[in-house]
Amino acid sequence: MKIAGKFPNTRLRRVRNSEWIRRLVSENDLSINDLILPIFVRDGKNKIEPIKSMPGVNRYSVDRLSVIMNKAKKSRIPMVALFPYTPKNKKDKLGKEALNENNLICQSLRFIKKRYSGIGVMCDVALDPYTSHGHDGVIINKKIDNDKTIKILVKQALLQAEMGCDVIAPSDMMDGRVGIIRKALDKNNFQNICIMSYAAKYASSFYGPFRDAVGSKINLKSDKKTYQMDYRNSNEAFREVSLDIKEGADMIMIKPGMTYLDIIRNIKNTFKIPVFAYQVSGEYSMIKFGVKNKLISEEAILESLIAFKRAGASAIVTYFALDIAKKISKT
Repeated sequence: MKIAGKFPNTRLRRVRNSEWIRRLVSENDLSINDLILPIFVRDGKNKIEPIKSMPGVNRYSVDRLSVIMNKAKKSRIPMVALFPYTPKNKKDKLGKEALNENNLICQSLRFIKKRYSGIGVMCDVALDPYTSHGHDGVIINKKIDNDKTIKILVKQALLQAEMGCDVIAPSDMMDGRVGIIRKALDKNNFQNICIMSYAAKYASSFYGPFRDAVGSKINLKSDKKTYQMDYRNSNEAFREVSLDIKEGADMIMIKPGMTYLDIIRNIKNTFKIPVFAYQVSGEYSMIKFGVKNKLISEEAILESLIAFKRAGASAIVTYFALDIAKKISKT
């Protein structure tokens, strides 16, 4: 890049001197349209349960989803993402509860779709909330079996579509699952349902609080490095994304977000496709605890989200969605 100008004729501080001029020349901004709100669902009746490792985030029983959905509607959040806290007695080695039409996600979809029009619903396609071992797939001979897992994931995706899901989001990182899910959706007259592929999901240390939230952490006895991406790699992300686009992905998710801004930027520049970032639970909790203990300013929340937009993210899955939406609406 050729730099135009020379001091003292050029003084870049001139366009930073006042709030109004900083607003005029700002290159990136955040709107409510950039926000996706994750929601955790649990069993029982009349339950709102705080998640200790994620301050300010709760699990809701299906009958209390209106508490958070009303806030999402009032804030004009465009989409929510559902995640279940499956009871221990409904977990098994194959994650069969994922295919139960009365599981927590299916109940939640029926509840939301009956009461809230105009808000999109995204559903996670993966088995880790349902398996007794906490992995995203079926274990055969001590290894995750890619193809056997896909057979279950396809059925899970079709069930979610039948219940009213708007965006199917495979987060499992099995090879080839996007294309098979797309074919199954199209064959069953769900051509208009979007697929948001977690194409570049890294084997990260930042998922701990989320695994608490869905109840998989206590069961997980080994890492997920045989199917999630190595955090040392970037070129591999291009291969993953390219394959998923060819298989029919409408949108791409990069997860985690804050430590992979380079991936977001490079994928967006290369493929010109909607790219979404997930500000994951560990990122959220670090900022939340930092603000609570006055180690950092609350403005760090907005700064972190603007970083995603600056990197090229089309939208952000963030547990700060309601707080930021409220702040944006006041400006």
